[in-house]
Amino acid sequence: MVKGSPHFVKLLFSEAKSDYGHYLYPYVIWAVPEPGEAPAHIFDAGFLPAARGLKHFYMCRQVRVKLGKFKPSSENRRILRKGAGIEMKLVPRVEFDFTPARREFYKHFADLRFGKDVMTHARLDLVFNSPVVTHLLVFSDDQTGAELGVVVLYLEALHLAFYRFAFYDLNHSNRSLGLFMMTSAVAFFAEKGLAHLYLGTCYSDNALYKTQFAGAEFFNGFRWSDNLAELKHLIRRDQRETGRHLLEDEEFRQEFYGGDLAAIGAASRFHVQLG
Repeated sequence: MVKGSPHFVKLLFSEAKSDYGHYLYPYVIWAVPEPGEAPAHIFDAGFLPAARGLKHFYMCRQVRVKLGKFKPSSENRRILRKGAGIEMKLVPRVEFDFTPARREFYKHFADLRFGKDVMTHARLDLVFNSPVVTHLLVFSDDQTGAELGVVVLYLEALHLAFYRFAFYDLNHSNRSLGLFMMTSAVAFFAEKGLAHLYLGTCYSDNALYKTQFAGAEFFNGFRWSDNLAELKHLIRRDQRETGRHLLEDEEFRQEFYGGDLAAIGAASRFHVQLG
């Protein structure tokens, strides 16, 4: 049960590789919705949906923007100005024509961005035909009509949007097209009154660009935190071999939670009744 709400999920603990010498016995935490449970409640508990649909979710360190707190910074406004002349349109997936030409355009982007065939054609097809995708943001040149990029979204009206993947023309680096698309999405959904925009995971310095929006917060395993120093600490910690799990790390507990494990427990999003 997620504390502070009447929402219920089943939790499954999928065992991962252990480090017996350091007493580390990892489990990947899955959430399986109870019948009728809205995905928004599961997102809010720190989970993202699995690739093939909304039947199970996995807990991860992810970033979201609390859109009620978003106000564009001078840097956000600068990025939006660089995209002058680009039109954005929200399109329901059922109205989006996933043509062979688009398919090859997105595959070319994925090969250049992620590495050759890291995203295969089959995986790309799954992305565009998954129940996790309800809408797309399509970006085009308002003079020529040429499509410049697309964002694959899960949208739950008034509650959330999940910015799942972006594909775009890499020849527009002078317009910071990828960052323009994300910044435009944040501003658009804030204006529409959604509660949150989820931006995916953050496990490296390269992903910290997702935190450049007022209202950014991340899930640390037991709560949402807007302390970006804490997030950077966790990323640095990932780069070291500590031989300890996080809540056993005295440095982390002291710096961010006064060393008080009871206070961390009180902040947890979960309240479990056994039996």
